[in-house]
Amino acid sequence: MKFSPFNSFVPNLKTSVFALAVVSAGLAVSPHDAAAQVTAFKQAVASSAAQSDAVAQFYRENGYAPLWTGGDDTSRERRMALLRALEEASMHGLPDRGRLAADLVEQMRNARTVRSLGEVEAALSRAFVNYATDLQTGLLNPQSIDDGIVRKKHSTDPVAYLEGIRDNSPMAYMRALVPASPQYRALLREKFRLEALAAKGGWGGSVPGGKLEQGDTGPAVIALRDRLVAMGYLTRSATARYDHDLEMAVQRFQSDHGLEPDGVAGTSTIAEINKPVSERLKSVIVAMERERWLTPDRGDRHILVNQTDFTAKIIDNGDVTFETRSVIGKNQYDRRSPEFSDVMEHMVINPSWYVPRSIITKEYLPKLKNNPNAVGHIEITDSRGRVVNRSSADFSQYTARNFPYAMRQPPSRKNALGLVKFMFPNKYNIYLHDTPHKNLFSREVRAFSHGCIRLAQPFEFAYALLARQTEDPKAFFHRILSSGKETKVDLEQQVPVHIIYRTAYVTNKGRAEFRRDVYGRDAKVWDALQQAGVALPGVQG
Repeated sequence: MKFSPFNSFVPNLKTSVFALAVVSAGLAVSPHDAAAQVTAFKQAVASSAAQSDAVAQFYRENGYAPLWTGGDDTSRERRMALLRALEEASMHGLPDRGRLAADLVEQMRNARTVRSLGEVEAALSRAFVNYATDLQTGLLNPQSIDDGIVRKKHSTDPVAYLEGIRDNSPMAYMRALVPASPQYRALLREKFRLEALAAKGGWGGSVPGGKLEQGDTGPAVIALRDRLVAMGYLTRSATARYDHDLEMAVQRFQSDHGLEPDGVAGTSTIAEINKPVSERLKSVIVAMERERWLTPDRGDRHILVNQTDFTAKIIDNGDVTFETRSVIGKNQYDRRSPEFSDVMEHMVINPSWYVPRSIITKEYLPKLKNNPNAVGHIEITDSRGRVVNRSSADFSQYTARNFPYAMRQPPSRKNALGLVKFMFPNKYNIYLHDTPHKNLFSREVRAFSHGCIRLAQPFEFAYALLARQTEDPKAFFHRILSSGKETKVDLEQQVPVHIIYRTAYVTNKGRAEFRRDVYGRDAKVWDALQQAGVALPGVQG
C-alpha cells in the first residue's frame, strides 16, 4: 500500500506544531485563529485518547503534541512505519490488520476538521500500542485458556512504546519491537518455511496405516519413502524395499518428534508422519504466541522444563549444558503439571515427603478407613507434630473436610521424592525431584506424577547446580547424602526455572522438532487464537 495522506502541506505558520498539524490536513486558518485551533486539536485528542489510559497519559505528559499527524518528514515516516507493521502483523501469527490499516488511511483522507484530525492522532496511537503490546507479550491472556496455564505475561509500558516511536528512527524502532529471543526468530523462519511448503502442496500423499519395518515391500513402503523424501529425511531412490537407509530416516524422524527411535514405522510413528503441514504450522504459530508470553530476561543460567518433551535442561548463555529425561503430571484434571516461571532457591538432600492435602484426602484417607495400618510407610502426625498411634485412632469418623492430621514419609531410598528435591517455592507446590520409580523414564510418554517434575538423573543435576559454589560438587553432595539427615542446601546463585509447554521448537542447530499435545493445551491455544482472528493461509497436507 502506498501511503500519502498529509504529504502535501505548506509550513507557512510558525506559531506551534499544532498549527503545522492543522495546515497539514489542508485546513485554511489565519495566524489569529491558530491558538483556537490548537486548543480544539488538544481537546479532540484528549477526548479520543481517553479510550486508552496509557495513550491519554502519553498525550497529557507531552502537551498533546502530535506524534503522527504532523507535516514533517519524521511524522510521515512514523505513519509509514505503523501502516507497514499493521499490514505485516499476520507474519507473526497475529490477526491480519490489513483492514485496520486501510480504515486508518481512509480516516486520514477524510480528516477535514480539527476534531477529526485529533481523532486520527489518537486512533493511530491506539493502533500502535495495541500492535506493539500483542507483538511483545502475546495476543491472548494465558490464564483464560486452561487451568494449567498459570503463567503471567511479562509487563510492558505502553507509554514507553509511544515515547520510543517518538524518540527513535520509526522503521528501526518497529523492527526492534519483534521479540529478540533466538527461539522466536527461529520459529518465525520455520513459519515462513512451512507456509512456502504448504503453497507448493505440502508433503504429498499420506502413508497407509499399519506397521512397517526393515524388509517390508509394497505400496505402503513406497508411500512412506516418498513422504520422508518430501520432508527432507531421505534422498530419492527407486527401491520399494524398507531398507537400511529408510530405517535410518525413520529413526531421524522419530528423534525429531519425540518418538522412540527404533526405526520401525508403527502406529504412532505413521500418525506423526501423516500430520499435514497445516498442523505443524499451527504448532509453530502457537509456539510463537507462547514465546511472547515468556519474559525476555530468562536468565543467563536458567532451567527449562518442556512438558511435551519430557526433559529438564540447564541452559547457560543459550547453550544446553545439562539435560535429563523427566516425568510430568498425569493427564488428569488435578494432576497435570502447571506452566509458570519461578526461581530455584535451594535443594534438600535426604528429603521428607510431606504429603499434600489433596493426596491425603483423596487417596490415603479411604484406605485408612478400611485399614488403619494401611500405607504404613507414611507417618501420621497431629497438629503438634507428634506421631499418631494408628491402633487407637478411628479414621472412619473423618471426611476430606475434617481430617485433622498431616502425613509425612521420612527420608529413605523408598521416599516418594527419592534422595533429593529442588525447590523454587510456589503456591502450586511444584518442584523437581528424584524418584524411586526409575522404570518410568524408559517410557515414550512420561506423564505419571501428581504434578511435580521427576528427574531421571537428579544427582547429576545437583552436581551441575553445585559446581558453581564448591570445588568438588559430587563429594560435597554425597557427604551430605551419606549422613541420612534431611539437609537444606542453599544455592548461592539462584536459578530461574521456566516450566513451559511447547509442541514445536527449533534446536540450536536450526532444526524444527515437534511433540505431541499431551494435555491438549495447544489445541485450546489455537482455538483461542482463531477466535481472536488468527488464520492460516490455504494449506494442503
